[in-house]
Amino acid sequence: MSKLMKRTHMCGTLRADDEGKNVIVNGWIAKRRNLGGLIFCDVRDRTGIVQVVFNDDIPAELFDKADSLRSEFVVGVSGTVRIRESKNMDIPTGEIEIFADDLEIYSTSETPPIYVKDDDNVDDNLRLKFRYLDLRKQQMQDNLAFRHKVVKICRDYYDENGFLEVETPILIKSTPEGARDYVVPSRVHGGEFYALPQSPQMFKQLLMVSGCDRYMQIAKCFRDEDLRADRQPEFTQIDLEMSFVDEDDVIEMQEGFIKRLMKETKNVDVELPLPRLTYEEAMDRYGSDKPDTRFGFELKNLTEVPVVAAVSKEGEGAFPPFVEAVNAGGSIRGICIEGGADEYTRKKIDKLTEHIKTFGAKGMVWIKAADGDWTSSVNKFFDQDGLKAIGEVFGAKAGDMILIVSGPSKVVFDSLGFLRRHIAGELGLLDDNQFNFLWVTDFPLFEYDEEEGRFQAMHHPFTAPKDEDIDKVESDPGNAHAKAYDIVLNGVELGGGSIRIHDRELQSHMFKALGLSDEDIEAKFGFLVEAFKYGAPPHGGLAYGLDRMVMLLAGADSIREVMAFPKNQSAQCMVCGAPAPIEKEQLEELYIDVVENVQE
Repeated sequence: MSKLMKRTHMCGTLRADDEGKNVIVNGWIAKRRNLGGLIFCDVRDRTGIVQVVFNDDIPAELFDKADSLRSEFVVGVSGTVRIRESKNMDIPTGEIEIFADDLEIYSTSETPPIYVKDDDNVDDNLRLKFRYLDLRKQQMQDNLAFRHKVVKICRDYYDENGFLEVETPILIKSTPEGARDYVVPSRVHGGEFYALPQSPQMFKQLLMVSGCDRYMQIAKCFRDEDLRADRQPEFTQIDLEMSFVDEDDVIEMQEGFIKRLMKETKNVDVELPLPRLTYEEAMDRYGSDKPDTRFGFELKNLTEVPVVAAVSKEGEGAFPPFVEAVNAGGSIRGICIEGGADEYTRKKIDKLTEHIKTFGAKGMVWIKAADGDWTSSVNKFFDQDGLKAIGEVFGAKAGDMILIVSGPSKVVFDSLGFLRRHIAGELGLLDDNQFNFLWVTDFPLFEYDEEEGRFQAMHHPFTAPKDEDIDKVESDPGNAHAKAYDIVLNGVELGGGSIRIHDRELQSHMFKALGLSDEDIEAKFGFLVEAFKYGAPPHGGLAYGLDRMVMLLAGADSIREVMAFPKNQSAQCMVCGAPAPIEKEQLEELYIDVVENVQE
């Protein structure tokens, strides 16, 4: 049985100022080198590594023990801090080393299946299977520490501003709106199921009815949906709700948090108030409701530009794609890529065209500007004066390239929104050290679902309409706007929220606009509607995606890099093997029979 050597310092905290101190460190052996009379070991813990030296002045038994060390052995080491003869300024502890006088081996290690180093380039599934080894890497430890810091700043800020941290239930009733629920069978109530919450939305509104006034929670949420780089089946929200507030109150509170967060984590001074764009303006200028404003390439509407309009009418000289778009009520829009003419060959443009076909675009027009000359993919339909007229809309100059997409407005926005950011990435214009925050406000209250043939709430059915649009909720839902707001950072939605409906009559109109029957309302939202009978204050809130926020601020490529034990792309936990079959007896207790090979 090894004895515990109680540490005095973490490995990565020792500096030249500690010269001469007797210290004890605990950790893992990252590397061992035997140079004959000297053995060098790098000992690692979550704070970093420190070099430990064993020389032949120590007892032979201790020297032999040091010689037995291998990578990932867990050790305790005592010794004296000395200044290194050969300094390594690439690491924080590179000026010093520990001359060891004692060593305890707590446990040995087999050769690990993955290297414990940041640049191992190992397969993601292997990293996730041996996550406990992967987490030993300095970058992963730094990411977890950074996440902790963000959460602490969050809790401190909202505590100082009168918020109470309240836990809401994890086992709730399924209300199938939006993404699929994860469901949990009940043993006590056979044939009935709980659902895991997609958000604490209704419970935090009930807390406002309860008089809680200001609520926050670091909330676990669950959605059974396909995964992407910034999505996981279980994720964490910074969840907030406030009573007796309007949109400006909520936004002002969040701006204070963002300013403090950026100062304390990145030493960046964020200028307040943050810019605001309406949803329509964001779409019109950037083709996205989460625009990246670190670069230009803003959209221009060419639909009514005379030279474009002239070829958008049926008849001689008509350009069929433009005619089709206009006749179907769509639009013709474009972006100008400064200096893109030489950078983008025909082959590269063809590749861009293939990309936007995934958004429903049928093709793309390109125009390149040179000194006194214009070339394009539509020379048959536009002469030099026509191409120049289009170029003037963008202020194009020699060396620039214009890309034009036509079709249904959603297709055009999605295509150009993708192109502007994709091309900016290819041109190296996405500066990770630039943090462009903005608010997008005045979202549509509803969006039309073509498959179901009805309107759906763009956010959720408790979002309040703009005061001037209350009469449109039922009469003209397609033109009603919401008291909703998203906060965006560098083209990524950090969080979103809204002012909620607290008036029972208005809530009834909202449900009717969504085509919900009284039975549907009672089944899905009855307990919230019931609570509103007893006095609900005006209230609103917001939720941030914590994982996404930490990912962006830490400069990680995926939220998996800032979560301790994430799922893989198939929603599997590679460490424990979930999901997995359960025993027949367990199934019987839950009144469940498994039907094999059922396909959707």
